[in-house]
Amino acid sequence: MNISTLLICILIPFIDATAETPATPAANVEIGIAKTTRLAPQRWVPGSVVSRDDAKIASAEAGRLDFVAEVGTRVKSGERIAKLDDQALRLHHEEILSDVRRAEAQRQLSATQLERLTKLASGTSVAATQLDESRAQLETNVQNLAHARAQQRQIEHDIEQTDVHAPFSGVVTERFAQRGEYLQVGASIVHLVDSEHVEARVQAPLALAGKIHSGTSVTVKSAGVEQAANVRATVPVGDEHSRQFELRVVLDGSFALVGSAVEVALPESDGNESLAVPRDALVQRANATYVMRISEKNIAEQIAVTTGASNGDLVEVRGLLAAGDRLVVRGAERLSAGQAVLIAKQG
Repeated sequence: MNISTLLICILIPFIDATAETPATPAANVEIGIAKTTRLAPQRWVPGSVVSRDDAKIASAEAGRLDFVAEVGTRVKSGERIAKLDDQALRLHHEEILSDVRRAEAQRQLSATQLERLTKLASGTSVAATQLDESRAQLETNVQNLAHARAQQRQIEHDIEQTDVHAPFSGVVTERFAQRGEYLQVGASIVHLVDSEHVEARVQAPLALAGKIHSGTSVTVKSAGVEQAANVRATVPVGDEHSRQFELRVVLDGSFALVGSAVEVALPESDGNESLAVPRDALVQRANATYVMRISEKNIAEQIAVTTGASNGDLVEVRGLLAAGDRLVVRGAERLSAGQAVLIAKQG
């Protein structure tokens, strides 16, 4: 065997191994876009989730409680939540109906007598005084009938009040009275809470009062979950002891339960125009923070950045980036610089 043949035999395995080594496959990623926006430094302040409608439903009539909704019962506005015994009121209603019928009969009699006297007066056979007395008697009976009918409407209203209806949709969270108990007017029956329409009640430093108004966009965090929300109202009166003022932030009913603790990010200034990227685009390591930018040829580039203020899903960054750059928001942890990518979705 000559030297050339020997070299060929030695190099063939290395040539085959090199040919079989596959190129790094393109990675599937989702991307977002860097953009210029106004971001301001924020301060996180604590708050609590409260219901827009939270009431202790009371009795408008005195009586024995025949029915009361169970704790946990969900009711719609107008549905019955309690019922008082109305037997005594219904008996009184029958008595008043009798008074109405009697007053109506007396009015009709007075009207008939006045009509008869008026006809006789045309023949001068009836004294003017007698005619005046008949008119006065008719007017008295008319007023008696009006009074009786007012009493009828009053007792019918009282009977309606024994049927206690929910003033708003919600859930019964507590019962203050049990079936069979006798209630006085104004006694609390149940605690009703609307768990769908909720908001955050926040006590904020007075120093931030000039930066916050109705409609201001803020970020609310509860149990590690964040949600963008808007300020519904601010109370323009501060507490002289705590030096804080109250504001209300509208929340989704499914975000947190009534009574839950939340944190709200409030702007500390008007902010400046700056370059911002989606929060998911940031890759944080022990000694650096970077983003993976996608070139026009769909090649990943690692760009080191430093972060600043944030607002919701956007974070201010400083680095070799520009507005409009495409950044990986899903799959950046698995990428390496120079690797080709396939864009599955653009956020």
